Amino acid sequence: MRVATFNLHAGVDGWGRATRVVECAASLNADVLILPELWRGVDGQDLYQQLGDRLVMRGTFVPLANAERVTSGTGGRSWQPLLAHFTGEHGLYFSDHRSLRKAQLRRRSRKQTERGEWGLGILTRLPIEELRVERLDRLPREKVCRALIIARLSLEGRAFYLVAVHGAHLSHGSFRQYRRVRSLVDALEQGVPVVLGGDFNSWRPVLRFLLPGWQSLVKSKTWPARLPHSQIDHLFARGPWRSLGGTSVDGGSDHRALYADVELN
Repeated sequence: MRVATFNLHAGVDGWGRATRVVECAASLNADVLILPELWRGVDGQDLYQQLGDRLVMRGTFVPLANAERVTSGTGGRSWQPLLAHFTGEHGLYFSDHRSLRKAQLRRRSRKQTERGEWGLGILTRLPIEELRVERLDRLPREKVCRALIIARLSLEGRAFYLVAVHGAHLSHGSFRQYRRVRSLVDALEQGVPVVLGGDFNSWRPVLRFLLPGWQSLVKSKTWPARLPHSQIDHLFARGPWRSLGGTSVDGGSDHRALYADVELN
């Protein structure tokens, strides 16, 4: 099967301009898609429904924050404003747990926005035996919540677990969340293979310490998408999996899409 993870950044860039993430996600031809930063507009674009219908796949979506998405963005040639990591980007606004600054309020007032839910999703064409969501505690510095999606799927009659994650940044204390992730995964039925994937916002050497005992299915730089220097999106496996290869693809988001072809021995 082919498993992929792709952070969609709600379908817009850091200026609020529409991107080609739907086309890229569809072109991956994946049997399993992990989709951090998925967007479901209240009265606008629903990326989960759009991809599910287009690919004839089903799964689940977990809202992690209410947000406003800019739909009339303009800007320079860069993917986002130069100082966006310090002053805030111009494409998405979150105010559930932290008030917007005055500069953000001014920028938002000059743009057309839509309200919706920002979250984590999975889609698959494989049979789904079980689906559940495990909420993770919100870290004090975070403006969104976090959660795990745990799905029990079937590949040619053999059961395996898919665990989807969108981790916090290390600077926000994600090591505390990964302790919880480790305990939840270790509690899954023994002997059943597991694929753990998503946007970890962390490098492989750190994750080897935080989440020991996992095989990396593909090694390819994913961030930032245009000129990537780091891999912070990962596909890990536990059990008799064999990787047949994979890579990352620039699909219009700030992260590259990452996929791996695997077989279950």
